[in-house]
Amino acid sequence: MHDLDRRSFLRQSTVAGAGLFTAGAVQTLTARDALARKLEGKSPYGPVRPMRDRTTGREILALPNGFKYATFGAIGSTMSDGNRTPLALDGMAAFDHPSERRRHVVRLIRNHEDRNPAGKGSNRPAPGEDVYDAQAGGGTSTLDFDVRKMELVQDFISLKGTIVNCAGGYSLGQTGWLTGEETTEIRGGKKHGYTYFVPVDRDRGEGVRSDPIVPMGRFAHEAAATDDRTGIVYQTEDAGSGRGSGFYRYIPNVRTNLDAGGRLEMLAVTGNDRIDLRQGQRIGDTRPVRWVAITTVDPADNAAANSVFEQGFAQGGAKFNRLEGCWWDGRRSIFFASTSGGDVKNPEMPNRDGFKEGYGQIWQYRAEGFGGGTLTLVYESTGAEALDSPDNLCVTPRGGLILCEDDASNDNDTHPANPTIENVNRLIGFSRNGGVFEFAVNILNDSELAGATFSPDGKVLFVNIFGSSSGAVDDPDNNEGMTVAIRGPWAKGPL
Repeated sequence: MHDLDRRSFLRQSTVAGAGLFTAGAVQTLTARDALARKLEGKSPYGPVRPMRDRTTGREILALPNGFKYATFGAIGSTMSDGNRTPLALDGMAAFDHPSERRRHVVRLIRNHEDRNPAGKGSNRPAPGEDVYDAQAGGGTSTLDFDVRKMELVQDFISLKGTIVNCAGGYSLGQTGWLTGEETTEIRGGKKHGYTYFVPVDRDRGEGVRSDPIVPMGRFAHEAAATDDRTGIVYQTEDAGSGRGSGFYRYIPNVRTNLDAGGRLEMLAVTGNDRIDLRQGQRIGDTRPVRWVAITTVDPADNAAANSVFEQGFAQGGAKFNRLEGCWWDGRRSIFFASTSGGDVKNPEMPNRDGFKEGYGQIWQYRAEGFGGGTLTLVYESTGAEALDSPDNLCVTPRGGLILCEDDASNDNDTHPANPTIENVNRLIGFSRNGGVFEFAVNILNDSELAGATFSPDGKVLFVNIFGSSSGAVDDPDNNEGMTVAIRGPWAKGPL
């Protein structure tokens, strides 16, 4: 096979091991056992320690021995197209470079969850620029990174005219990036709350416009994951704590054209209509599911922000709290995170419906083609030490998970690697048998970690230090964020 085929084969084979999560494995594990293993320092990669960035010499991350990293694409830096790197580095994916001549270059597409008011975002369209919404200041950037030299080749803006681009996911066949807006705002007469497609081969100077994929629904979008076997796109929703959020799937009429219409459906548990899965669940319990149809996928301007969820919930749909990261494992499973679900509660006050937030849950949906499938709670945090507010996640080349913390619990937790930071954020590893362990710590600031994704050959992990979602790009105190490339002895453990 020629080199491009070989690399595609490697990508598929590295995710194949992810199907090794089994009901028996998670049933034999308790969350307390997982926490005990973490506190005993039994990470297969060893304990973390502060390490210097090979690009700047600064201590940005704490990592296990044997790993090294380089930073690039910092907020406010001048990009190859002359733009300043926008704020709020969130969801991200890594692709084979569309040019076969750049065999050592990985293409990244990265979200910017800019929450500045209309006309003041960090990725504002230029006057007269062809975009969906001229008042929107979010979007995406594309970065080409040489994994052999561990350095940036070029970077440029690849999408403008959207807002609050939070997470997203690979499209069918990894032909591009699906970026979702985590809001249902209306700005200047333009509705938001949609998913947009950014093609992987969109290069510098080739336009920055994408239009909403309206049939996929208008709600507070988080992540997406495409099952390449069926073309079904799974989507998570973060409607805000205490409002209820749904887990959705979109079945397109034409697999290769999401704009051509399709069915939007929300997950429900068979025999248990309107179940509240935010708490009171047991690790390892597996439930059969069904899917209920969403008939009004694009609610009217005056509709409630959670209109899509309420449609599904009225028909028996399941209620989660703040669904975030979502990833297909290359076989049958979709893994997704509930940032603040769970029985062990953080110090925050109860939400508007009386729900008190937990430290996070990890769910696994096992698909059965276009039919039902099953839902399993594979992990629930027992406290901040184990896992605090999981956000983005990814399935790793060896079949584990990497969970990005977005510490929203306000419990003033610190870390020995930099005890001056309160509400520290980490990358938490999750192994095939359900054990959790600490892999990396942000020792630069209290910003969340986001957008974890591996290079197609499985040798480099990319992750974002988020920075801030509002303000100006030239404010280093408020917006110090960047992308990080990490490489090392991955084979020592399940990542």
